[in-house]
Amino acid sequence: MGVTVAAIALLLGTLAHAEAPSSFTLDDLEGRSHNLPDEQEGIGIYLFWASWCPYCQALMPHIQSLRDEYGERVTIYALNFRDEKDPSHLIEENGFDFIVFPDADEVADDWGVHGTPGLFIIDESGGVRFNLYDVVTEDPPGYEDLGHAQKAARRAPFWAARIREALDSLTDSD
Repeated sequence: MGVTVAAIALLLGTLAHAEAPSSFTLDDLEGRSHNLPDEQEGIGIYLFWASWCPYCQALMPHIQSLRDEYGERVTIYALNFRDEKDPSHLIEENGFDFIVFPDADEVADDWGVHGTPGLFIIDESGGVRFNLYDVVTEDPPGYEDLGHAQKAARRAPFWAARIREALDSLTDSD
């Protein structure tokens, strides 16, 4: 009996916090210091990612489309961790409009994120309104024959739809 990536992520999701953890301060790629989530702008999407992660690479364009759709109501905080590469190349190459933190290993640990991608939506009052680990499901039939990149390409739209639903529930009152 093999353990799937989804099963591991589901298990790790139980370790994630139900409420936003205490604030953290990090410098972004431009050297600006941010105290988050206390000083977040609008609704915060916190994406924990690594440049080597095919799931992250598949999900990031969907996250950008959310930024495009929701505009200033949403800020994307891309927290790079467990990555030895410079994350700016992937961000610039794809034109992502994210605030990028290149060294977020400690924050990932504090937030209970141990696998990529991790994603949380934090509302304007600091509460966690979405945790990506909560929507990870068992692999559908046929997934066992797919590579990680293929699985990622199929999962990313599903995840993005769940993220959009969570954002819609937060922005419907606007």
